[in-house]
Amino acid sequence: MDTYSLSPISRNPLSLPHDFADELNQAQQEAVFFEEGPLLLIAGAGSGKTKTLTFRVARLVNNGVPPEAILLLTFTRKAANEMLERATQVLDNRCRDVSGGTFHAFGNILLRQYAKYIGYTSQFTIMDRGDAEDLINLVRKGQNWPAGEKKFPKKGTIASIISKSINTGKTIPAVIGNDFPQFIDFSTEIQKIAIDYQIQKKDINSMDYDDLLVKTLELLNTAPEVREELQNKYQYIMVDEYQDTNLIQAQVIKGLVNKDNNIMVVGDDSQSIYSFRGADFKNIMTFPSLFPGTTTIKLEQNYRSTQPILDLTNNIIAHAKEKFTKNLFTDRKEGKKPLYIEAANDNQQSKFICEKINALQKEGRALSDIAILMRSGWHSNDLELELKSHGLPFNKVGGFKFVESSHIKDVVAYLKVIYNPYDLISWHRVLMLLEGLGAKGAAKIAEEIKKNATRPGAIPIHTYKKRAYFEELQTLIQMVFSPGQAQKKPTTLLNQIMTYYTPIFKSTYDNFNKRQSDLDSLETISEKYDDLETMLAEMSLDPPTSKESLEPEKNDGDSLTLSTIHSAKGLEWDTVFLLSAVDGYLPSFQSLGDLGQLEEERRLMYVALTRAQNNLFIVKPNLDLSQSNHYRFSGIQFSNPSRFIEEHNILEEYTEQVTLKVEKKSGSAYGFSNNYNASSQGKKGSKFSSKPKSNWADKYNDSWANQELGESDFDDRRKYNF
Repeated sequence: MDTYSLSPISRNPLSLPHDFADELNQAQQEAVFFEEGPLLLIAGAGSGKTKTLTFRVARLVNNGVPPEAILLLTFTRKAANEMLERATQVLDNRCRDVSGGTFHAFGNILLRQYAKYIGYTSQFTIMDRGDAEDLINLVRKGQNWPAGEKKFPKKGTIASIISKSINTGKTIPAVIGNDFPQFIDFSTEIQKIAIDYQIQKKDINSMDYDDLLVKTLELLNTAPEVREELQNKYQYIMVDEYQDTNLIQAQVIKGLVNKDNNIMVVGDDSQSIYSFRGADFKNIMTFPSLFPGTTTIKLEQNYRSTQPILDLTNNIIAHAKEKFTKNLFTDRKEGKKPLYIEAANDNQQSKFICEKINALQKEGRALSDIAILMRSGWHSNDLELELKSHGLPFNKVGGFKFVESSHIKDVVAYLKVIYNPYDLISWHRVLMLLEGLGAKGAAKIAEEIKKNATRPGAIPIHTYKKRAYFEELQTLIQMVFSPGQAQKKPTTLLNQIMTYYTPIFKSTYDNFNKRQSDLDSLETISEKYDDLETMLAEMSLDPPTSKESLEPEKNDGDSLTLSTIHSAKGLEWDTVFLLSAVDGYLPSFQSLGDLGQLEEERRLMYVALTRAQNNLFIVKPNLDLSQSNHYRFSGIQFSNPSRFIEEHNILEEYTEQVTLKVEKKSGSAYGFSNNYNASSQGKKGSKFSSKPKSNWADKYNDSWANQELGESDFDDRRKYNF
């Protein structure tokens, strides 16, 4: 009798479809079928770079290159997963075995595999920014530097200085002199703190985020046998968003490439906007020098925007001082010119945007197809109030990460000490939760635990028998050092931790009822993981946001997007509003005295405008310094249009210009006046009241104005005064 088994029907071919190349334009085909040697792919905005990378992966695998011999490095795990999934759909499931991921995730895997070469054990923990700052504070206290000196930088500032020094390759005095000149007298002390901070991290078997790159480079440079092994393993290396790499990442790539030089980097110099994170614009510009014989291919056909939008953006970036010249074009020749709107003030700008969005809705456009972009998050303060008054729902990109809330950090700290009992900072956190135990006592107990981490029976907890917290401390030690704890599933561990933590949680946080849903979400997240190492690594490398964690199923899509330009890179919408296109806002005031920063601001404008598919609105309010406390110290009033659109007659030639006027008798609050002349009215009576003064504030690269800063957790009342 015959027996049968069930197997899924394969929808994927075992070889490339015959019309494979027909889906690619000429430049894309050249990149996909490029054979040996270094390749620089300059991919303009909306030019199909993801498709090109995807098809190249499929083509290499189809040609017999082992999938695991291909390394695809990206900046987000989502991007890597998307490329490999699409490559699988083009070819077959072999593409799932391609080595892909972010630089930091790749470093994490390598460093655990080769930890002994750099003086670590494979069970190191990854510190988040808060943990790193606490360790820096601990180091500073231990050195007895002038803790009472009000002018001495805070732990967060010291962490920023150290991180920027690492990511840019500049010395600490150079970083302080350029970005934090008010602390120049403390350069020696900060250098000493940085040295001891590195020592302490190794001592507690922990790494910060930067270490995942620094130690990977150290591994390649100090262990030639490991480097040779990796070079033999990875026959083809591809790097996405190469313009966003920093000095260390570029050196890591150089160290991984073997003698065949089969390295392909993809990027757009015109979209290099992350220097505040250490990204180096020069990396993509000098790639042909770093790899002699480089072939350069440009993707210039745009599949996103209409030609009038591209005409504007092409002319803005054409005036960049240093660039790979390119001219984006599209088959979509139709479309209206971008609209430049002059508003009387912030509130008139906000009211116009709300009315225009209502009109777009009546035309059939969904709110999810509309984005409002801004240089800095606070630029939308007035707009957010107006959107609420109009009943227009919106999501503002950014905000605090789920894992940054204090109660989640508490629970993760328990998981960390179970995985790595040398993690002094996590021990401090969980010990400080014991009622009656102060900072000095917690520091002493943490040191005793760390010294006896391999023989927990020797931890002298009996000396605290008369303390009110003794029973809780004893239970904590038993839970952490119970045999086989680190090998248990995260969900099992969380159940144990919550039994212990729940009474502490309720006594620590007055609003524990609101916070409980976060802990429930953490348990749900933990169900995805089979082992603690993977969960802790991914929580550090790719932390979920509160929205993703608390509302995984809630996504009706019926809301606007408000976003900083930095967060909007890589995304696109049918309709885009650029908010506050004012010189001094975009470009940012802090960039006005630095040519390099000013050029990055131009690229930032370019990124913002190239997000639009069909409709682009550039709004410029007249800003009155008397009505705003922004930049009050400068004595400057901002009223001119952004120089990037005002120069070289760009406004006149590539936009339609209108001013807003109130029409009280009509149903609409605003009408348009088309007789606006940007070159005259935009300047009349609205020039800077004084030239920017050359002081430290002009040069200071204000990180809060650049980065996606999270909300403070104001309810976290514990003080970590190490």
